[in-house]
Amino acid sequence: MEADVYDVQGNVVGKVSLPAIFSSSLQYSTDLVLRALLSEQSRNYQPQGRDPLAGLRTSATYVGRYNTYRTLRHMGVAIRPRQKLAKGAMGEVRRIPSARKGRRAHPSKVEKKIVEKINKKEYNKAIAMAIAATANANEVAKRHIFKNKLPIVVSDDVEKLSKTKDVLNLLFKLGLKEDIEKSHEPRLRKGLRRSARRRHFRYSVLLVAKDASKLEKAGRNIPGVDVASVDKLNISLLAPGGMPRLVVWTKGAIESVKV
Repeated sequence: MEADVYDVQGNVVGKVSLPAIFSSSLQYSTDLVLRALLSEQSRNYQPQGRDPLAGLRTSATYVGRYNTYRTLRHMGVAIRPRQKLAKGAMGEVRRIPSARKGRRAHPSKVEKKIVEKINKKEYNKAIAMAIAATANANEVAKRHIFKNKLPIVVSDDVEKLSKTKDVLNLLFKLGLKEDIEKSHEPRLRKGLRRSARRRHFRYSVLLVAKDASKLEKAGRNIPGVDVASVDKLNISLLAPGGMPRLVVWTKGAIESVKV
């Protein structure tokens, strides 16, 4: 199985033999990819906890139900931990969860297990599925707009591009202008976040190079476009949201794909 290789000007300059993963009969499983995606994203979660003394730094105390000083018995007042005020007066109820400025009933704990584990074989299979799906036009067309035959492979000269306008011109010449312009339209997230005017750009092209150190700086300012080295690929880049992504490979990157 071979694919056309395009140069910086968008012209076909040769062909490249695709790895066996692209010709395999591996069927795309959205459930497995989403499971791997959840496991990957959970590693970035930040543990949350609360101060053990939160809501307890107060003078309020529970005196008890005995008929002694400060017990408030037979006064029509709930016997709860109350603040100690001057001259023996009792203040507001504090400390207990139902009270104003009281402690939380069940606060978040740092020791809570928030990482979703996954077997290595399952994760590797999900990566293989995501890579193979980048050559499946029916799957990629659910999210992206493209004209060329998949997978799209460009020459290694693309890795030398150092300006954003050069990367943008390359993507336009590959017939991806419509997909990129679609990602340039920011949409506001629903809910309370819209008050902060947080914009979310749609996912567009993923550029995969053998060495993306230079190309990454040139493509990071294009909304929706991501650039990554082939040895740093993950599910979040290949299949965000569980859907295969439109990928542009360099010749050196696609030859070094190993799953």
